[in-house]
Amino acid sequence: MEEKVPMTEYGFRKLQNEFDKLQQERPKVVEEIERAKEHGDLRENAEYHAAKERLAFIDARLTELADLLSRAQVVDPSKLSHEKVGFGSTVRLLDIEEDEEIEYTIVGATESDPEHGLISYSTPLARALIGKEEGDEVTVRLPKGEIDFEVLKVYYKPIEFGDD
Repeated sequence: MEEKVPMTEYGFRKLQNEFDKLQQERPKVVEEIERAKEHGDLRENAEYHAAKERLAFIDARLTELADLLSRAQVVDPSKLSHEKVGFGSTVRLLDIEEDEEIEYTIVGATESDPEHGLISYSTPLARALIGKEEGDEVTVRLPKGEIDFEVLKVYYKPIEFGDD
């Protein structure tokens, strides 16, 4: 049985948009290959080789995206309780040592984007936070060492749909 891949509607739409764009691009790249073939000797034809590489990338990515989309388990975090940290929860944390607040939303692996506050449920930080409540403290081993956090707030915040 194929393992389901949990993700939000945002993550699903992001993957679907990428899939659709690549499907639209593929015929154009095939045309580029055909045009490049008309220029003769393929061994020294940079346009031909670049287009072939692009087509190989597109085909591999389309296969990967089709697999992810077929196994997607879209979870609507707005329907879940956010009394404790869970999938789709937004968590405001206090880095106790640095006295600095940070905020993350726990999402599926395919939609993770830490720079925009989205972390995968499978990261060490998210795994340590799941099940915690406001006021709980947690120590997490991260690449920069062990960090102590206090959970300041757990709530639901919709993920903004961009032009992804």
